[in-house]
Amino acid sequence: MSAKNQNPLPDRNKFLISNLLKGLLWLTVIVVGYLYLRKNYDFTLESVLGPVYNQPVVVYLIFLASEVIFGIIPPEFFMIWSLRSEILSNYTNNILALSVISYVAGIIGFGIGVYLKNTQFYEQMKKRVFGKFEKHLNNYGGFLVIVATLTPLPFSGIAMLVGSVHYSFRKYLWFSLFRFARFIAYGIVIWEVHIL
Repeated sequence: MSAKNQNPLPDRNKFLISNLLKGLLWLTVIVVGYLYLRKNYDFTLESVLGPVYNQPVVVYLIFLASEVIFGIIPPEFFMIWSLRSEILSNYTNNILALSVISYVAGIIGFGIGVYLKNTQFYEQMKKRVFGKFEKHLNNYGGFLVIVATLTPLPFSGIAMLVGSVHYSFRKYLWFSLFRFARFIAYGIVIWEVHIL
C-alpha cells in the first residue's frame, strides 16, 4: 500500500479533532461569558431579546433563518435562551426542537445545492462561504457532513455543497443525524453550567 493511500485516515481524524476542539473552545467562550455576565451584571436574555423572549415560535423562526444562512447566530445562544423556564423538561423539549430545526435547515441547504447550483446566488455563496470546503468534500466525502454536524463548520453551507454534487440524499440524511448528538452534548453542558 502506498503512502498516499495511508494518509487519508490520519488526515481525516486530524480534521475532525481540530474542528471539535474549535467547537469546544467556542462553547467554553460562550458559557464562560454567559456566566460572567449573569453573575456580575445581572444579565438576562430577556433584557436583550425584549418582546421576542417569550415568543418561542418567533425565536424558532429566527433560529431556522440563522441556520439556513450558515449559522449567523450560533446555536449555543438559542440553547441559553432555552433555559428561560429553568424547568428541565421544558429545556429538554426546546433543545429537541432546536435540533429538529437545525436538521431541517440542513435539508433545506441540501435542496438549495441541488436545485440552485447553476444560479448566481449559489456561485456567490460558494465563493464567499463554503467553496473552501470543496477540497475537504473531495478528500473525505460524506465524512465532511459528519464533521459539519458536530463542529462549528457551516452546517447548511456544507449541505448545499454536498447537494450540489448530487451526493446521495439518503446518506446525507443518515450522516446529518449526528447533528442531534451535538445539540444533546452541548445542551447538557449548558444546563449543568447554568445550575452551578
